Amino acid sequence: MKKNPDCPFCHIDREIILKGACCCAIYDMFPVNRGHVLVITDRHVGDYFELEKEEIEDLWETVRKARDLLEEKYSPQGFNVGFNVGEAAGQTIDHVHIHVIPRYSGDMEDPTGGVRHVIPERGKY
Repeated sequence: MKKNPDCPFCHIDREIILKGACCCAIYDMFPVNRGHVLVITDRHVGDYFELEKEEIEDLWETVRKARDLLEEKYSPQGFNVGFNVGEAAGQTIDHVHIHVIPRYSGDMEDPTGGVRHVIPERGKY
């Protein structure tokens, strides 16, 4: 399995809360909200679109399991789920990972548009 000696996601140093066949899930060190989880590929790959079919299937199954765990533990009213591909999209760690972010009523004034707010002035429609 391909690993990068300088990549923090190739050498996870905290509790793994879920383990899939090709990935794992951990709590984010800089959570956007209570319960923010990262689902991370085992293999060091920077671009989601370069993953193998089996890795993609396992990632999304683990995302579902993370959602189930977070619903039971934190009872959020919703979720934002997503990933960044490339520096222009905000990817800061060159290793595929999917954010599972619990959302709570009132955690922001107006959540309309959700992930569309990656470019804030274009988020409203």
